Amino acid sequence: MRQRTFFCSVLLALLMAFSFHVPVNAQKFEQYPTPTDANLWTEYSPQQTTFRLWSPVAEQVLVNLYDKGQGGRPKQKFPLQKGEKGLWQATVQKDLNGVYYTFQVKTGGKWLAETPGIYATAVGVNGQRAMVLDMASTNPAGWARDKGPEVKSPNDAVIWEAHVRDLTSHPSSGSSQPGKFLGLVEAGTRNSHGQATGIDHLQELGVTHIHLLPAFDHRSIDETALDKPQFNWGYDPQNYNVPEGSYSSDPYRAEVRIKEFKQMVKGFHDRGLGVILDVVYNHTGLTQGSNFNLEVPDYYYRQTADGQYSDASACGNETASERAMVRKFMVESCKFWAKEYHLDGFRFDLMAIHDLETMHQLSAELRKINPNLIIYGEGWTAGASPLPDAQKALKANTHQLAHVAAFSDDLRDAIKGSVFDDKSTGFVSGAHGTEESVRFGVAGSVPLPQVDISRVNYSKAFWAREPWQAVNYVSCHDNLTLFDKLKASRPDASPALLKKMHLLSNAIVLTGQGTPFLHAGVEMLRTKNGEHNSYNKPDAVNQINWNWKAEHQDVFTYYQQLIALRQAHPAFRMPTAAQVNQHLEFLKTRSGLVGFRLKDHAHGDTWKNILVYYNGHEHAAQITLDGTWEVAAEGKTIDLNGSRKVSGHLAVPPVSMLVLFQR
Repeated sequence: MRQRTFFCSVLLALLMAFSFHVPVNAQKFEQYPTPTDANLWTEYSPQQTTFRLWSPVAEQVLVNLYDKGQGGRPKQKFPLQKGEKGLWQATVQKDLNGVYYTFQVKTGGKWLAETPGIYATAVGVNGQRAMVLDMASTNPAGWARDKGPEVKSPNDAVIWEAHVRDLTSHPSSGSSQPGKFLGLVEAGTRNSHGQATGIDHLQELGVTHIHLLPAFDHRSIDETALDKPQFNWGYDPQNYNVPEGSYSSDPYRAEVRIKEFKQMVKGFHDRGLGVILDVVYNHTGLTQGSNFNLEVPDYYYRQTADGQYSDASACGNETASERAMVRKFMVESCKFWAKEYHLDGFRFDLMAIHDLETMHQLSAELRKINPNLIIYGEGWTAGASPLPDAQKALKANTHQLAHVAAFSDDLRDAIKGSVFDDKSTGFVSGAHGTEESVRFGVAGSVPLPQVDISRVNYSKAFWAREPWQAVNYVSCHDNLTLFDKLKASRPDASPALLKKMHLLSNAIVLTGQGTPFLHAGVEMLRTKNGEHNSYNKPDAVNQINWNWKAEHQDVFTYYQQLIALRQAHPAFRMPTAAQVNQHLEFLKTRSGLVGFRLKDHAHGDTWKNILVYYNGHEHAAQITLDGTWEVAAEGKTIDLNGSRKVSGHLAVPPVSMLVLFQR
């Protein structure tokens, strides 16, 4: 089943359909030398700059120097000298700081178009030319001491997924820098009701990490025309190692986007928040004219048996991570972001297009840099791939990876219904037979004798080795927002009932053993007015209206208290499958009701025993208690100190969560 609804633009599809491509004999790539230990980054010093490029098929390679990032002719050209294993290199003995450049490769007797090079770390407007830059000059004050939050286990984190523009593009954000990196960390912003927005809101909510949709340089936005309305999620990569220019105050000056991205990261770190970057190594925005193809034609992409570009991304191509120099690029690119930008995690788009070995090596190398890094991805593809399933970083293969987690579509659709059918309902909206899938998700998708895997909606085997490897969620940028999905699937439901469904949905996520993931604005009943695929829709569709916070203050408060409950009680975030098996016990319940006990001071919790019930019915559910308990959560109320003592028989309110505890 296709697990993703992000689609590339119609224009790109048409370009691919009508482009001429000679079938490729992929076997020739096995003959290419692969100097995986070579340094391919441009190296600057005030005395000299060394340019490098790998192209075993090149007959000549030039580096062209420019005064500006666009326009004008090269002021100088230098030939690169061919070395061993397809390596080319040239050293220019002068201070080139601030000079723009491109590479140009001649192969088959023809000069290919100019490229900034796949290892470019600074680019001019629209990413057409790279720039030589003293990267240390872009570091903000205190950068050497900058550090993100400590993470003992990934499921200690509460992740909040956002797009850079969405948070500040609406006037209600109160931002003085709307749509920009620096707008995200602007303190003191308020909506028209005087309530906190932006980074102050995040701290108030209690999340630990912000996940940014692709913020590297992508193709869709014309950085020379930012006075015109433009929007894109950014899943069309152009330059992998450079921040997106449209989110900076000046895309024409290559150093500005770098400085401001670092200032943004430090701004989050200074407030105790981690920064996770959404990365898209599985495909490129262009195929024939991509930077990859302008260096070594076809090598970086997978081909089908008949020599055509394979397309598991549904965007015209897919990269071949199993090839040595592709794997090298992915690993080194991520290491660059982790070191240079102090990132706290990576989310891999369509991760199953990548092979397991690459993800294993990549995660091992990243954790050497920062053991607190969180790494997760989509454990599926958007189409067929020549890479065998046994080698893919599929959700089903997650247990083979040491430091990588995957999204749980099992729990997502069990809670609210299939993302591919508006009318489909889930546990919170009255569907039958979803209880086992909810239990599976609550247990973090690890092997547990009490869960009948044959009754789980999608997975036919337990796929997580440890509970944190399951990223539990009900909504993200893809598909309908949670509110829109509930409204579409239950058009008969009253506003009050929809709100109850909404609160219960993420109550399940935040009391489950996996790593919780929230869609930005879900804590304010975010809507996109029924838009499924808003990747290139206007700000008016995508932006967060911060006045929703005033309209739905009770929803915000519930989410805030839910997160506080999870953070205060480690029983909800056990790091190992052994602990889950020892301390989590599901209770026998009837249809529409899921109950479990977290027993014996689970994971060192101060509460000895915790009872949790989810009631998906629109009427109260009667339960019988063994002993006396204190009420921590009931209906829309959460009280970490315990609101009252109960025993005997108790009613779980309609469409809600009940949490009881014994000290």
